[in-house]
Amino acid sequence: MPGKLQPADVEDLSLAEMREAAGTCRNCDLYRDATQTVFGAGPADARMVLVGEQPGDQEDRAGEPFVGPAGRLLDRAMADAGLDRSTVYLTNAVKHFRFTERGKRRIHQKPGRTEVVACRPWLLGELARIEPRLVVCLGAVAAQSLLGTSFRLTRHRGEIMDLPDSAARVTATVHPSSVLRAPDRDEAYAGLVADLTAARRALT
Repeated sequence: MPGKLQPADVEDLSLAEMREAAGTCRNCDLYRDATQTVFGAGPADARMVLVGEQPGDQEDRAGEPFVGPAGRLLDRAMADAGLDRSTVYLTNAVKHFRFTERGKRRIHQKPGRTEVVACRPWLLGELARIEPRLVVCLGAVAAQSLLGTSFRLTRHRGEIMDLPDSAARVTATVHPSSVLRAPDRDEAYAGLVADLTAARRALT
C-alpha cells in the first residue's frame, strides 16, 4: 500500500498487515532518510498501550521501538512500577526517525505537525485493533497526536481522561528521554515511575 493513505485505508487490516503496509508508507518525507519504518510491537490484546514520540537512532537501525537508551530507562521504570513489558504494546506517534547529521552522528529532531498528522492513520489503526483499556502517552508530541495541539503536558500530566472516539482511557507523562536530560535525573525518574504506577493501578 505505497503512497498516501487515510484512516479508512487501514480499517480492514490486521496488525501484521498494517506493519507490512507501513513499510512502504509515503505519507511524509521522513522515509527518504530513515533506515526503515519502526512499527509498534507487543501483544495484540494488550490492556495498555504506551505511545512515544518517534524512533531514535538505535530504533531506526533495529526496526523495533524503545530499544535505545530511553527504551532501557523505560524498561527499568516499568519494572519499578510493577508493569511487565511483555504485556504492554509499545509504539510511536511517528514511525520514522527524524534527524539531522552532525559529523557521523544522527541527532534527533522533534517531528513536526505534518509528520504527526501523516502517521496518525497508523497509530489510530493500532489502537483500533488492540482496543486497550488505557493509553499512556510519553511526552507532549504523543499526547497531542491523540488529544489535539491544545493539550499541555505541564497542565494535565497524570490525569486519566477519556480518549476521543474510543472506549479507552488515556493519560500522559514525560518521555523517558527527558529523564535522561533532566538536571535532577533521580527526581525525574521517580516522577516517571509514579506516573506509570498510577497508570497500572488505573487498569485494576
